[in-house]
Amino acid sequence: MSDLPASIAVYYHQRTKYDPKTIATKNKGLDWSKQPTPFKEYKIGKSYELIAYSSKKSSITSHSSYWHRLSRLCGCSYGLTAKIPTIGSPMYLRATPSAGGLYPAEVYLISKGTPWLPAGLYSYQPQNHSLLHFWDDNVWENLETACLYHQALESAEIVVVTTAIFYRSSWRYEDRAYRRICLDTGHLLGNIELACAMTNYRPHLIGGFVDNLINKIFYFNPKEEGVISVIALSDLSNDNKNLKNIGPTALPSIIKTNYSQVSDGELLGYFHQATEIKEPDINKVQEMISQDSFVEDKYNFPFCLKVSMLTTPIIWGNNFNLLEKTIFKRRSTRAYTGEELTLDELKGLLHFTYQSQDYVHQGFDPNPDYFDINLIETFVVVSGVKGLESGCYYYAPKAQELRQIRFKNFRKELHYLCLGQNLGRDAGAIIFHTTELKKAVEKYGDRVYRYLHLDAGHLGQKLNLAAIHLQLGVSGIGGFFDDQVNEVLGIPEDEAVIYITTIGRPRYQSIS
Repeated sequence: MSDLPASIAVYYHQRTKYDPKTIATKNKGLDWSKQPTPFKEYKIGKSYELIAYSSKKSSITSHSSYWHRLSRLCGCSYGLTAKIPTIGSPMYLRATPSAGGLYPAEVYLISKGTPWLPAGLYSYQPQNHSLLHFWDDNVWENLETACLYHQALESAEIVVVTTAIFYRSSWRYEDRAYRRICLDTGHLLGNIELACAMTNYRPHLIGGFVDNLINKIFYFNPKEEGVISVIALSDLSNDNKNLKNIGPTALPSIIKTNYSQVSDGELLGYFHQATEIKEPDINKVQEMISQDSFVEDKYNFPFCLKVSMLTTPIIWGNNFNLLEKTIFKRRSTRAYTGEELTLDELKGLLHFTYQSQDYVHQGFDPNPDYFDINLIETFVVVSGVKGLESGCYYYAPKAQELRQIRFKNFRKELHYLCLGQNLGRDAGAIIFHTTELKKAVEKYGDRVYRYLHLDAGHLGQKLNLAAIHLQLGVSGIGGFFDDQVNEVLGIPEDEAVIYITTIGRPRYQSIS
C-alpha cells in the first residue's frame, strides 16, 4: 500500500480523473432499463400544499404569510420550472442545474414545531410543490446531537437538509459522480442562499455533523442516500435581525490513510463513508472557530497585466422580482455563437458572485455562508471579450482585478480540454474553480472534498443566475481532462481543478 497517496481524498481525485488515453475504455454506455427516477415518493404522510400560497396576494394573515414564505423558499430553491415532453415519461426541469438532468439531491425540512408547521420531518415534493409530513415525532434533540449542538440551531425553528441519492448520478457518471453530486448540491445551496434573502430568513450552513446519527433521523440506508448539508434558518421577521455567522460551517474529519484498493463502481460509496465524521477532535474544532477568516488573494504574479473589475451592482428588482424570474427561466446553454462578450458583462458576473457586500442595500446577505471559500481559487480564460486580451487570468476577489498569467487564445485547446464539447471552443470566457487539495486536506481532513465541491457549485450557481439575467448563455462542465487543464493554461500544478463554468452568447438552450 506504500504506493497509494497519503489521503483518500487525494486518491479519489486522482483515480476519477479523465485522461485522454483511457477515457474511451471507461465509457461503457448506459443501461436505460435501469435509469433512476428523479423523484422520491412516500406511501404515507400528510401533505401540505404550497401551490395555493405561491401568489403574493395570499400574504394577508400571519398564517398565509408564513406559508407564502415557505412556498417561495422551496420553489425558488428546488422547484419545477418546466415540463419537457418525451417519448416516455416527461422530463421535468428544476430551479437548479444538474449534470445530465439527473437531480441527485433531495430536500427535507425538520420543524422544531411552529404554530403552522408541526414538529417532525418533511419531504419537499417538487412534482406537486408540497411538503409531505412523513414523520411527526419531535426529532430536534436528535438533530442537535448529530450537529454537535451547533449554535445556529438555538435560534432556528426550521432546518433544511439536503441529501444525495447516489445512484441517480452514478448510473451515468459512475465513480466520478461524487464530484457531480456535490457540485449539484452546491447549485442548490446557492439557490437556498438567495431564496432565503427573498423570504426574510438567514441560512446558516452546517457541514460538520455526525453522519451516522443524522442519517438515522431519516431512517436512510446509508449505501443509497446520505445527508450532505444542513441549513438552519433564522427567521429575520422575529428578533434575529442582527444575526451573523453562528458557529463553524465546516468541521474536519480524519485523514484516512489505511484504505484498501476498491473495485470500479464501488469507490463512490466507499469514499463517501470514509469522509464521515464519527467523533470530532474538539481541539481541532476550537481551532476552526478561533481562526481569522480574512485571507489575502493568493496569487500576485510579477509584472503581469492587471485589469480592474470594479463595477456597479446588478439590480435585482423590487422584492427580488427580477431574481425570482431569473431563477425560473434559467436554463443551461447547449451551444454558443462564438460572438464576443463585453468587459462590463464579465465584470457583472464576477461582481455578483464574489462581492456580496455590495448588494446589502438590495436585501442580500453581505456575508453569506460557505464552508471555506478561501480554499477556492478562480481562473478566467478569455477567448472573446471586447477590450480584454485573450489569455488565462487569475481573479483576485479582494483586489477585484484580473491578473494575466498566459497570453494566448485557447479556443482550440479548450475544445479539447472540455472533452470535445463545442461549449469550450465557442464560449467567450470560461471560469475555472480550483483548490490546492493537499493543503485543504491538511485543514479539514478528507471531508474537505465535499466542502470544496459544494462551495464551487454554490459559486457556479450565482454565475449561472447573473449570466441569465444579463441575457448570456451559461453552462457548467464537470467533465474535463484534469491534468491537461493545468499544463495547457499555465495554472499552477498544485491547483486541482474542481469545476468549469462556460459563458457565451447563446445559440439555443438545453434541458438541464
